[in-house]
Amino acid sequence: MTIPNFITIGRLLAVPLVIMMIIQGRWDLAFGLFIFAGVSDAVDGLIARRFDMRSELGAYLDPVADKALLMSIYLTLAITGIIPAWVAILVIFRDILIVSGVILSWLLENPVEMKPLIVSKLNTFAQIAFAAALLAAKSFGVSLGLWSDLAMWITAALTLASAGAYLAFWVRHMAS
Repeated sequence: MTIPNFITIGRLLAVPLVIMMIIQGRWDLAFGLFIFAGVSDAVDGLIARRFDMRSELGAYLDPVADKALLMSIYLTLAITGIIPAWVAILVIFRDILIVSGVILSWLLENPVEMKPLIVSKLNTFAQIAFAAALLAAKSFGVSLGLWSDLAMWITAALTLASAGAYLAFWVRHMAS
């Protein structure tokens, strides 16, 4: 176990707390935990690179922690009526699609190495920015107005584009 792995585990442990804070309407704490998670993600990566503390466990844990947090936030925001359910379903479906493709390729003895695509990086940024904006708006008691709808549609479009790009990549890989 390395320091970055402990930080990542702390981020994983923050997931149920964020869910609980959203459900209880404690937006300031939910937003604060979200910021903590983002900062800890940057810090654990920096420490791992700077002090050569990269590990195989960390390579798996870090994206799991990131996905667990984002998927949980989107699901909880949908359950509490802050966002439409279809947005959360889309975000979660994309990640399930990607993980299922990786697992299926292993089972078929044709493992695929998934690399971040540009559309995927844009999608991740949009998902994080939209979630952060919603949590911040609730925390500070401000309305996002039309910006919220625009951000939601951009996030949905990028999520669909990213899912399609990964699916196309996977199909090409499996056909070769």
